[in-house]
Amino acid sequence: MGKEGTDLSSSAFPFEGNEEDLIAESALHSSIPEGLFSLNELDVLYEDDSQTLWTFMRPSGRPSFTPPMLADFENWQDMIVGSFGPGKVPLRYMVLGSRAPGVFCFGGDLALFRKLILERNREGLVRYGHRCCRMLHRNMQSLDLPVLTIGLAQGAALGGGFEALLSFDYIVAERGATFGLPEIMFGLFPGMGAHALLTRKLGSAMADRIITSNQTYTAEEMFELGLVHELAETGEGLHACREFIRKSERRHAGLVNSRRATKLVWDLKLEELTDITELWADSALQLREQDLKVMNRLTTAQAKLANAA
Repeated sequence: MGKEGTDLSSSAFPFEGNEEDLIAESALHSSIPEGLFSLNELDVLYEDDSQTLWTFMRPSGRPSFTPPMLADFENWQDMIVGSFGPGKVPLRYMVLGSRAPGVFCFGGDLALFRKLILERNREGLVRYGHRCCRMLHRNMQSLDLPVLTIGLAQGAALGGGFEALLSFDYIVAERGATFGLPEIMFGLFPGMGAHALLTRKLGSAMADRIITSNQTYTAEEMFELGLVHELAETGEGLHACREFIRKSERRHAGLVNSRRATKLVWDLKLEELTDITELWADSALQLREQDLKVMNRLTTAQAKLANAA
């Protein structure tokens, strides 16, 4: 299943074997809402053979988490929970990548942030942050399904884009991908998961170094830190994901439950994320005019980069 013109979707039902099995499989797939495959800013494809849901961000503008993109992700999560899992359409893997050339995601909607800050709209900042936190937390919990989640980075993953990747069980990155948290350059900090997840993955000292350094990290450096799990040559990210899925197949149950055990140890509650987001909103309202100018220049530069690509 998938949109026309894609090359990842396999034939939905192989016309061989027992006809009753074919009818049963067809009934299962018909239970997937059509809306999952017609979201405005997400391309979604289901692959039968590997029981994998492939999703690619397809932003209409700057590759960031704009309100329309967030709405698509909220609907995406709800429809997956309603359609997949035990007794429903089988699902073992979820992969998220991007169709924006050279960019996974630039993160938060900086243009919206600037507007809300100028309006002194704390409620709007908090509402945006809470939406992001809910989605990140649900993804970190694999939507309470027995699946492995894989983030595919084929370009720049900055700010909230990096935070989003950290919520996946595994990260596959092409060697040309880059990672960073640029918020400190305009007097802010990443407010939607970086502190909580990096501290649990790397410890508080290394988390603080990454958050406050404004350093851009390569995929190789992220691999050495253990944040990236598989490296791929440029242009080979999809193949690397397929290989990772193939190698994981026999160990699937063990890997799923190992990740669940890790998350039990983390004990990361949604309230922790939202409390940090409210601190982020308060900090945003303290930004000075020169900070907002830096934010605006970064937004413009990222938009030009995306348009050029």
